[in-house]
Amino acid sequence: MLSNVKETAFEAIDRNKEEIAKIGDSIFHFGELGMQEIETSSLLVQVLRDIGYSVETGISGFSMAFLATYGSGKPVIAVHSEYDALPGGSQIPGFTDEKKQYVPGAPGHAEGHNTNAAAMVGAAFGLKEAIDKHKLTGTIKLFGAPGEEQLVSRPFFVRDGYFKDVNAAFHVHISPEFVATYGIRNNAMMSVEFEFFGKSAHASTAPWMGISAVDGVKLMDIGWDVLREHLQPTQRSHSVITHGGMQPNVVPDYAKIWFFFRETTAEGVRELYTKAKKVAEGACLMTGATYKCTVLSAVWPVWENKVLAEIAQSNMELVGMPRWNEDDHALAKRIQKAAGVKEEGLPKQVTALAPAKRSSGSNDSGDITWVVPHVCIHFPANVPGAKYHHWLAAVAPATPIAHKGEVAAAKALAGSSIDLMTTPQLVVKAKDWFQRELAAMGIQYEPLLPAETKPPLHLNVEEMVKYREQMKEHYVNATIKFK
Repeated sequence: MLSNVKETAFEAIDRNKEEIAKIGDSIFHFGELGMQEIETSSLLVQVLRDIGYSVETGISGFSMAFLATYGSGKPVIAVHSEYDALPGGSQIPGFTDEKKQYVPGAPGHAEGHNTNAAAMVGAAFGLKEAIDKHKLTGTIKLFGAPGEEQLVSRPFFVRDGYFKDVNAAFHVHISPEFVATYGIRNNAMMSVEFEFFGKSAHASTAPWMGISAVDGVKLMDIGWDVLREHLQPTQRSHSVITHGGMQPNVVPDYAKIWFFFRETTAEGVRELYTKAKKVAEGACLMTGATYKCTVLSAVWPVWENKVLAEIAQSNMELVGMPRWNEDDHALAKRIQKAAGVKEEGLPKQVTALAPAKRSSGSNDSGDITWVVPHVCIHFPANVPGAKYHHWLAAVAPATPIAHKGEVAAAKALAGSSIDLMTTPQLVVKAKDWFQRELAAMGIQYEPLLPAETKPPLHLNVEEMVKYREQMKEHYVNATIKFK
């Protein structure tokens, strides 16, 4: 049954569905990589201030992060969202015949994080209207989280105490489904740069006088690949060489390789990191190089709260699936045909609540979930069969499919938050489940992120400098005004 409070929030969201779509589409066309979301964060901060939220920018040392607050008193409800794009992900919306980019090689939203931010802001406005009209007690805290694809910002927020007074937290993320789950659903992860230092020399006339830093990188990479045979099958690790020398006739005195190490537990990741440092030491013994490692970020696996998942589920069912039309299904089927999967169109029903199926991926919201009851609302703004980080996943997130999904997510998120504000027993119940399950698992949370780690603000600077001016030609430049 739709309560008067939820009706107020839902009507406010429906009234502004075009503004919500403009937010998502604007961010889609900004296409900014993690740590460089300049236009995106500026837009979100301005919109949130315009609708009445107080906004603190630059939290935890991230210039593209923010904390927006509205309301007062308990419960304190956190909502968080990312908004970063992916390298090479530029794609013209709705075009399925081939990869067709606005700017060749430019970044873009091949995971649809633009829709996450739009849904969060839509919910924020609905909640603000409900709080004002019905004199609700409770505080809404919205966290803008840059650099999810680098798994960066949210463990810093937790480490720096931003979630100490929070009673419950919600994440929203694009999906082909409308679904919430409970339990542990992915992996812990550590992001580490290994820098190797050698000695330059002429590569032809006096190579014996040089020490190749690139050889150190190559031997570390090969050594880690050999070691995989003796690691647990649950581990995932992958690397890219981000600096591999300048030109062939100069023995490179500097090189860098970037690793992601993943395991099912934080302790498992720590063990992988220890082994990796041993491999780097071995590479240095073989080459004469030296090395330095820098942890860029480290996250726990995501653990979802069953009580909050049940609340989210009831609100997703209340909202229902978006009303897809023939054009929506037709686009979905074209995407599915291009992906080589069954052409079934879009889902028609909310997915039933179930325990999480553990994936091998990670999300930087993981640490939040071990300090406060948390759930993610996955909302239908993409197409079954369009796999993330592929250009087909960028076809739908700025089309009516995404616009309808954003509105549905905003309502489900607002409705779930209203349940916590109007029924305090639910907050207690969620905390009780959290504490009981944590004790049963025998887990004590300690940050995987080292205390000395600073935000990796250098990430993606060069890539955005390379493409930003060309990308500006395709900005939407929409006027966004909630009413």
